[in-house]
Amino acid sequence: MFDVDWSTLFVPTLPLAEIFIRGTTVYLVLFAVMRFLPRREVGGMGASDILVIVLIADAVQVGMAGKYESITEALILAAVIFFWATLIDFLDYRFPRLHIGESGPVPVVRAGRLLRRNMRRQQVTEDEIMSQLRLHGFSDLSQVDAAYVEGDGHISVLGRGGRDPQPRKPAAAG
Repeated sequence: MFDVDWSTLFVPTLPLAEIFIRGTTVYLVLFAVMRFLPRREVGGMGASDILVIVLIADAVQVGMAGKYESITEALILAAVIFFWATLIDFLDYRFPRLHIGESGPVPVVRAGRLLRRNMRRQQVTEDEIMSQLRLHGFSDLSQVDAAYVEGDGHISVLGRGGRDPQPRKPAAAG
């Protein structure tokens, strides 16, 4: 009942360098792919976003982990993932102009006019922009000097004539 094979629990079956290389390769490739896809977070994370994350995790798990069996190997792989996430965050903090983790702001409204080319590139519709303008207290494009899709996918708005927007929280549905 209490027979525990301690060697299979804690002694790695794969070389540690292989675990590091697998974890690094999968993390950096997925990071690059997700970094350069357009951001679609205007309304927050949706069901399809969560589904994509779960499916990607399942799809790459064997390639990233190999056939490891020990707790030590799982912890090392987790440490590799945390290492790269922390390093990228540090580099973003230290060198903000590089925009490693997130893209820089992309203008979608300038001087009260929609910038449709940038909207297509960011996959943001006119309705989504107008919704965000209303949430910031603007009822019309003519009141807006500029609006940007920020690196995290949210839209920031600057009013004309020095008018500060009045951000509003959406009312709860129901």
